[in-house]
Amino acid sequence: MFERSRGGENALLIQPHAGGPAAPDVLEEFAELARSAGARVVASVPARIDKPNPSILIGTGKLDEVKAICEVSGIDLVLVNHPLSPLQERNLEKALERRVVDRTGLILDIFAQRARSHEGKLQVELAQLRHMATRLVRGWTHLERQRGGSIGLRGPGETQLETDRRLLQKRVEVLQKRLDKVEVQHSQMRRARVRSELPRLALVGYTNAGKSTLFNALTGADAYAADQLFATLDPTVRRIELAGVRVVLADTVGFVRDLPHELVAAFRSTLGEAREADLLLHVVDADDPLRDDRMAQVDAVLHDIGAGDIPQLLVFNKIDRIEGAQPRIDQREDAPAAVWLSARDRIGLELLGEAVGLRLGLQRIVADLLLPGAAGRLRARLHALGAVRAESHAEDGWHLKIDLAAADAARLAALPEGAPLRALLPGEATLLPVELPT
Repeated sequence: MFERSRGGENALLIQPHAGGPAAPDVLEEFAELARSAGARVVASVPARIDKPNPSILIGTGKLDEVKAICEVSGIDLVLVNHPLSPLQERNLEKALERRVVDRTGLILDIFAQRARSHEGKLQVELAQLRHMATRLVRGWTHLERQRGGSIGLRGPGETQLETDRRLLQKRVEVLQKRLDKVEVQHSQMRRARVRSELPRLALVGYTNAGKSTLFNALTGADAYAADQLFATLDPTVRRIELAGVRVVLADTVGFVRDLPHELVAAFRSTLGEAREADLLLHVVDADDPLRDDRMAQVDAVLHDIGAGDIPQLLVFNKIDRIEGAQPRIDQREDAPAAVWLSARDRIGLELLGEAVGLRLGLQRIVADLLLPGAAGRLRARLHALGAVRAESHAEDGWHLKIDLAAADAARLAALPEGAPLRALLPGEATLLPVELPT
């Protein structure tokens, strides 16, 4: 176990690659991960690996080179952009005499720093413990071991390693039970939203694509947003109105290349917001030269969590960084496929509202409606929805001027007393596309 320096650590990055030069974008992303964790990147070393060394991953010559750089540059942390086995991690630490962290451990560290909600902290701790479970060997070599035969040398019958594993397993079981309870609560809330028939939208995308900035622009919330990887970890859900139509919008954790399986499993509950959505708003950094690769990585994670078949609307964000770019909607097969906008400058938000409305069928019905005297319950429901714009009483009932969402109209028309509304659904009413308020 190592104590973490309060002022951050000087880090050296090792970028393993197979054949050819190391991809600069992969190394840059790993460096950004290191900086997000609070490390100062002092140097980076590419390491070609045609056949991984089972004991240290890299070759012995490269190991000597890394050790020399560490001694000259004052490195106290070595980060490897590749999963390390427990044996490889221990051997590298012994040879370099410095702390060694692989890609999985680095991302877990970032998540541990960013978790704020009770559920997020539980999920991160569970993932960390599962990762740590395979790395307990030689962690307590200075303490007692099983002994026998001589007086005074008999141990407690259980090694410190066995004790740690037993305690760790108990903690994992406790965390799993707590997360199961939280998942039940979240499932109940999601079922309540389904019963209310509110359309559900979820923001997904590669980390640092601008999801939280877009979420704040749409909802007026103050979710934390910054130009760094994994700035937002805990999901945030808000009810908003798109030109009078109520929807539920969720902001989820960002994805990244080779997201550790421990995190995908631990955050399955959090990512359930994406799995239960009616429409995914896939936010993409329009100025990213590797945006196609990023989109493929996000689609892979969505497929892993069971959200691969949910309809998507691409949202190309940050067009303010592209010279001459203008907000627009890209159509495909008579339906919006992508929206280009800038969440930071609030440019193109009305186009996003229009596209979402068309994709979900969020249209409004504006019509004159005659309700018979026996339809008092339907009249009360219309008032409860705030759909009545004008009303007058007559001998044959009530004359109403209504303005409500087509989805609400269809739901009310399905009720036993909803016959007066059914005539409006085929097309007698005026259908207006939904727009976001400016």
